[in-house]
Amino acid sequence: MRQFLPIAGMVCALGTTATSVSAETLKFFNWSDYIAEDTVERFEAETGIQVIQDVFDSNEVLEAKLLAGNSGYDLVVPTASFMGRQIQAGVFGKLDKAKLPNLKHLDPELLSFLEAVDPGNQFGVPYLWGTTGIGYNVDKVKEVLGEDAPVNSWDLVFNPDNMAKLQKCGVMFLDSPDELYPLTLNYLGKNPNSRNPQDYALDSEAVKLLKDVRPYVSQFHSSQYISALANGDICVAIGWSGDVIQAQDRAIEADNGVNIEYSIPKEGTQIWFDMLAIPKEAENKEAAYKFMNFLLRPEVIADVSNYVAYANPNLDAMDLQDPDISSNEGIYPSDEVKKKLFAQKVRGLKIERLMVRLWTDIKTGR
Repeated sequence: MRQFLPIAGMVCALGTTATSVSAETLKFFNWSDYIAEDTVERFEAETGIQVIQDVFDSNEVLEAKLLAGNSGYDLVVPTASFMGRQIQAGVFGKLDKAKLPNLKHLDPELLSFLEAVDPGNQFGVPYLWGTTGIGYNVDKVKEVLGEDAPVNSWDLVFNPDNMAKLQKCGVMFLDSPDELYPLTLNYLGKNPNSRNPQDYALDSEAVKLLKDVRPYVSQFHSSQYISALANGDICVAIGWSGDVIQAQDRAIEADNGVNIEYSIPKEGTQIWFDMLAIPKEAENKEAAYKFMNFLLRPEVIADVSNYVAYANPNLDAMDLQDPDISSNEGIYPSDEVKKKLFAQKVRGLKIERLMVRLWTDIKTGR
């Protein structure tokens, strides 16, 4: 999901393009490499507002700053599932939608997915979205599992027999309990947003399944799988749609003979959204609204999607994007596939703690 990258522990500041330190400023906290190269520059030129952009590599880093209060940022990009509990904690104020006329471009169907965490879409605006699925090296997987390899099913990575064979060419999983645990529950036919503590017990089906495949996972990481896939260092990864498309593009550009594809498994998967939200204590809310409305322009967000290979929720951007982006069903799933997508809900602190504890046990092989 750009959602859950491993905690980096450090926040990297990017240089800004403005030259006047006395100019009006907007402090923007975003995921790394998650905006087109010229988006900020265009906004600064148009408005005269200097954007000071810092980047983070995990929702946990962002959340720690937000919950501590006085984060110092005017606009942030939390993933919707995290934003849901941040809303409950009173981190954000309600949006003044009169200042966001470009909301008219957003897809109502996608907004409905967000009702579970932000009823009425009162606190956040969707920026980019995607799915969690399987990135795989077509030739290596075929070599290991044969022509009938179940690349369109979670069986590929949740069946220990398949994983025992795939470990020869390398498998990486996202380092995220909030990703892997719901996917496992869904694969087992259970509620991916279960609030039943028994579904998170040490003797539960989900824990047993993850522990059964754990010995065959070469690494848990939420960004390194991009280059690992592109270079042919691994053959399978559970990853995010745009990241796998980026790996595919890198392999094509390198002309290295690595053939990467992205699959949304037939059993269904998670749809996630990264949001634009204004912290309650933001110093320059007006600049935040201006930049948010700027990003809601079809031509602006189209350029962002072209650059990062993630879908945006802007209906009027589709015809402005690269056709290879708009027509790619790995980026924009078909209506039939959408029926099997699920969005995360706020599960409660007790369940979140259980998941984190279990994930530590699973990763360490305990």
